[in-house]
Amino acid sequence: MKKSAQIFASEKTKSTQATAVALVIGTLGLGVWTESQAVPAFARQTGMACNSCHFQGSYPALNQFGRSFKAAGYTQSGAQELVEDDNLSLPAVLNASLITKFRYQKTNGDNARLIESGATIEGKEGAYATNVGELQLPDEAALFLGGRVSENIGFLTELSLHGTEGSNFLSFKMPFNFKAGEDTDLLVVPFITDALGAGFGLELLNTGALRSQRVGEDRKSLMAQQYLGLGYGAAEGITFAAVKESGFLNVTFWSPDWSNFSPEGLATYVRGALTPQLGDWDSGLGFQYYFGKSKNDTGGNIIEEKDIKGWSIDGQLQGEFLGKPLGAYAAYGSVPSNSHFNASANRKTAWSIHGQYGVIPNKATIILGYRHADTGADTDNAVTIGGTYNFAQNVQLQLNHVLRSGSKYDTPQDAGDQQTTLMLFSGF
Repeated sequence: MKKSAQIFASEKTKSTQATAVALVIGTLGLGVWTESQAVPAFARQTGMACNSCHFQGSYPALNQFGRSFKAAGYTQSGAQELVEDDNLSLPAVLNASLITKFRYQKTNGDNARLIESGATIEGKEGAYATNVGELQLPDEAALFLGGRVSENIGFLTELSLHGTEGSNFLSFKMPFNFKAGEDTDLLVVPFITDALGAGFGLELLNTGALRSQRVGEDRKSLMAQQYLGLGYGAAEGITFAAVKESGFLNVTFWSPDWSNFSPEGLATYVRGALTPQLGDWDSGLGFQYYFGKSKNDTGGNIIEEKDIKGWSIDGQLQGEFLGKPLGAYAAYGSVPSNSHFNASANRKTAWSIHGQYGVIPNKATIILGYRHADTGADTDNAVTIGGTYNFAQNVQLQLNHVLRSGSKYDTPQDAGDQQTTLMLFSGF
């Protein structure tokens, strides 16, 4: 036990050091950062500010204009010079963005208890590290290339700069846009992604239907779909979509794998939403529905079949309350037992509601959220309290504190029942 005590004491020292470093980072940021002149790839192409597409400066949550830009397949251009000829229209430069996330994360699990119980550090790296406070530098680092390919074709690709094992090619999609009258966009979007799920083909709401499109960092604590596994994971396929100002509908044929696949072995994802303007409020009310079976050849003519089942309903309101911007988001979802999204023997359900209020419009916000889940074996609840501060439109500091409760926590969890995340996000 003497060795275990030494390990724990060492971890406490590291915790103090990590906390101090995190506070220094935050303090330096508040005192040093100035308005950045660098903006991400799509801003370069359009010649428009980041806030033109993103609701109250919360990248990557979209506002009404951002939905229109995405529905047009990233093809809208602005002041940027184009190379044009017969059947040719593309930017004179290849637009790129560097996206980084530096995080400090602290959980309140009891490492002494884990050591006393005989757990090995090798088997508990994640909990051991965050229980004493962990600097994740970087948590994410990626190069995004994207924009106009021609008058009606765009693209977006993500390349990892993090030095992870395996392929650095993380995501790619190429929307083909066909106008059907003045107010309807028809899209065909082939895609592949390592982590963003079937919704990567096209998603326009900020409710949690797509992993990357959200206002808060701790997605599983804020959003029901993310807790249930809907809206993230490896996926490849093709999306067919119709988009109007009043709503959108997609049908996606996809496989939850990162490999070659046969069109005969694809599951189906249907996503629809109404997006009416309710007075001064930009609203959305939608559903997700996953069904079918995917089949993949895993090698040696062995066919792996996955049962794809799950659904959710969701809604959002974005506008002003007491003269300041407010975004409110809610969702309810369910996944059956023994399926791709849920390997357990019990059906899982979850609902969530969260909001972001701009106390200093386009500069500082507060975030509040509640998520309830029932796994069939226990309950798992999360309350999120946090906020954001934008040093620039493309440089944001975010702080979240999550308090978890429910019968799951009647027995001690490795990472405890609280988590604090301090994150510096930048895109330029």
